[in-house]
Amino acid sequence: MNVTKDGCKDRQLHIEDYLQMASAEQKEYAEVSAHQRITENNDIITDFQTDKLMERILSNDNLNQAFKKVKSNKGAGGVDGMNVDELLSFLKDNGKQLKQQIMDGKYKPNPVRRVEIPKETKGEFRKLGVPTVVDRVFQQAITQVLTPIYEKQFSENSYGFRPCRGAHDALKQCQTNVNDGYVYVVDMDLEKFFDTVCQSKLIEVLSRTIKDGRVISLIHKYLNAGVISKGIFEKTEVGMPQGGPLSPLLSNIMLNELDKELTCRRHRFVRYADDCMIFCKSRKSAERTLKNVTPFIEGKLFLKVNREKTCVSHISKVKYLGYSFYNYRGKCRFRVHPKSVTKMKNKIRELTNRSNGWGNEYRALKLTQFIRGWVHYFGMADMKALLAKTDEWLRHKIRAIYWKQWKKARTKFKELKKLGVDKEKAWICANMRNGNWYCSGYFILQTAFNNKKLRELGYPTFTEFYLKICEN
Repeated sequence: MNVTKDGCKDRQLHIEDYLQMASAEQKEYAEVSAHQRITENNDIITDFQTDKLMERILSNDNLNQAFKKVKSNKGAGGVDGMNVDELLSFLKDNGKQLKQQIMDGKYKPNPVRRVEIPKETKGEFRKLGVPTVVDRVFQQAITQVLTPIYEKQFSENSYGFRPCRGAHDALKQCQTNVNDGYVYVVDMDLEKFFDTVCQSKLIEVLSRTIKDGRVISLIHKYLNAGVISKGIFEKTEVGMPQGGPLSPLLSNIMLNELDKELTCRRHRFVRYADDCMIFCKSRKSAERTLKNVTPFIEGKLFLKVNREKTCVSHISKVKYLGYSFYNYRGKCRFRVHPKSVTKMKNKIRELTNRSNGWGNEYRALKLTQFIRGWVHYFGMADMKALLAKTDEWLRHKIRAIYWKQWKKARTKFKELKKLGVDKEKAWICANMRNGNWYCSGYFILQTAFNNKKLRELGYPTFTEFYLKICEN
């Protein structure tokens, strides 16, 4: 299977890698007319001579910007094995040829590489599709041109994968709704959204705005490119690959239909990607809203509502974007949800594993990076008491790491003296035969590794980062 034209070097996928794919299917995929595969609606096919959207996508400035974005994001290679470091030289040699293939409608994207990552729910996995680096450049180029066009259409209540918007903005809107008395929510869960998107419906929605048939055709080819999972080719006639630069925009375009319907019905809602909450003033109203909205989602958008996870709840019982909500003096405030705390502690355990072979400086760096990012994300929550306990637990783990590294009593005695511990106390402590965790909680070690000393060694605390950004 050729990824590009025969003249493109170093980019061929050998046919033996895809023995599991029937040759008849491959031939059919290659030969079917692009416009026939899109839809039978002739309104989509417009005059290519007067519509210049594809020319904007393939302009040198736009492609250069797309290349820089892909390069900065790094990421793993796709099924052809090419990584981002090889991308520039390949595009210099083959860029013009690839652009011409796209203009002529002859370009065939590579299948994406299937990667499964575990979800919080045990036994469930999120399926990601990793496109080749070349396909990522072209997908990014499409996204850069289409985003400004669709931003004008998107709802003010949509916050995911949009410029100058994020999770904190979505949470603040939730807070506003609750403060206005909308304390019951329909916590909507769309079952395997990216895997179940109806491609023909998505193409129909796209064609209302995009009048350049070549762009529609190229997007449809990306949707239909297939996946390689454990060396086996699988068709993708339903869904869209989650993991490429184009999929976040396509998901917003699809779910904007839901936003428009909710707006027409005058509902208050907040949507971040496929996580949607509809706010109501009473439980009955919320139950009625769920009953009325579900047929639209399943009958008009052809998406599936997860009945088990979709529920009507009071705002205090909801987890949204890792946060939970509570009432303080008549106002809605935030907490870190218990599941998010558990996830954070599991990550700390991983970073402070005493058997991972990391050096102390590297461990301190990784802890700093994680803690800074975590506190920045959860900085809107009230969590001073939580972070104080977490810091105490973290310091205990760090002391246990050093105690294990010192191993012999002689080394422990020597290191404790360096830390300013009295000679007699250092000798008693060094000769203790209890386990690492017990010894690291001993008062002498706590004094030796006090906050000041740990800060000198480069170890961060949650509290110090929180106090810098705390809004409360």
